[in-house]
Amino acid sequence: MLEGLEISEITLQALIKYTISLRFDSEYFRKEYLAIDKLLSNNRCGRLASITSKIDVGFVGSMTAYYRETGVTLIQTKNINSFFVDDSDTIKITDSFHKQLRKSQIYKGDILIARSGSFGKAAIYLDDETINSSDIIIIKANEEYINPFYLTAFLNSNCGINQMIRFASGGLQGHVNLTIIEELVVPLLRIDFQKSVERLIFQAHIDKKDAIRRYQEAETLLLETLGLYNFEPTAEAVNIKSLKESFLSSGRLDAEYYQKKYEEITVRIKLHKYDQLGNLVDIKKSIEPGSDAYQEEGVPFIRVSNLNKMGLSEPDIHLDGAKYKDVIKPRKDTILLSKDGSVGIAYKVTEDMNAITSGAILHLSVKTNEVLPDYLTLVLNSKVVQMQAERDAGGSILQHWKPSEIAQVEIPIIDKQIQQQIASLVSESFALKKQSEQLLETAKRAVEIAIEDEEENAFQFIENAKKQQTTNN
Repeated sequence: MLEGLEISEITLQALIKYTISLRFDSEYFRKEYLAIDKLLSNNRCGRLASITSKIDVGFVGSMTAYYRETGVTLIQTKNINSFFVDDSDTIKITDSFHKQLRKSQIYKGDILIARSGSFGKAAIYLDDETINSSDIIIIKANEEYINPFYLTAFLNSNCGINQMIRFASGGLQGHVNLTIIEELVVPLLRIDFQKSVERLIFQAHIDKKDAIRRYQEAETLLLETLGLYNFEPTAEAVNIKSLKESFLSSGRLDAEYYQKKYEEITVRIKLHKYDQLGNLVDIKKSIEPGSDAYQEEGVPFIRVSNLNKMGLSEPDIHLDGAKYKDVIKPRKDTILLSKDGSVGIAYKVTEDMNAITSGAILHLSVKTNEVLPDYLTLVLNSKVVQMQAERDAGGSILQHWKPSEIAQVEIPIIDKQIQQQIASLVSESFALKKQSEQLLETAKRAVEIAIEDEEENAFQFIENAKKQQTTNN
């Protein structure tokens, strides 16, 4: 009768120590959670509240009235990644409102956790600018007891993440009560080990910044070559067109399509050699299976939300591999391009992948030696193409960029030697990004080994990982 069911036994005496959580449901006492409790009990530990000087939450509520084009950076749930803050898409608020929100302010060294939504990631803030936050848990480590870098690594480890998910009401997509998170159990490992974890994370941060800098250098070289580095499109709203110049040539009657700023960018492109994208690449589309086909396990299903110009995030949705075995999959040097939702995001695949992409993502394969794949990917992500995407897909709440329009996008074809310089900078950027990710994975796994076994074995793991990375480089 009970075959296939998971059962955990716990005594009343053991249960009493969990009453702070106000949780007596079976979900709270799953076997993997009890295993973590046992593992942590083998180490000298402290409750999070006892080893920190602050556990608070940023402003909760509407603040749209204070949004500005420039001002103080505001980070939200979407900006919290494992280990570091993603500041590529942030909102600005007024300086006066920032000063009002004193408890929401974030300083260098603060540890940040999203309070709701995609829960279970911790980031350490390492920039000098004091910024602000919305619906973010802010933790300040008391460095007399614990290193903030080590604490960040622990929170991102198996023991840390599972404790947070366990405490969160509603599970992974729920929200966490601050009183409960104060009870989170943290191993107080040797200080020299904590410092070694700090060095790994700090180097990963340097590599990440260098990766961004290399990519920006590639973008600058492209725009300077095209004479677009300081290009500011006109804000003039009026543009008069004849029927022949408008509908009869484009099939579009919406006024937004004919804004002068779009004409300006195409005029600039045509000062150079150029061609339409459809002549440079083969364009293929994947599938859209529908949410009823989604699974927790199987072949990863990549959606637009998993796509950005610097890489792919881990999909949380999977499909039945046997059912979709003949579906197109990403191959090395294929460029993935979003056509729905957040249109115009391009990423070049670095190796063959056993994954399936959403029908909202196109597969572009370069079919000519006129352009290098890395160069073309950068052009697609630059203002050169982004403004064409904005022109074609604008005018609706849910943006849709038609493949027929994508095929007609105008791509500048610059000198091959400069293309190679751009491609080299992009390649260096991605190599640094990968190196940063490997260092973070080493830091996280070292913490897990130290908890499961002992610090000496974790030290040895770090040394072996360093040697392996040196060999690979």
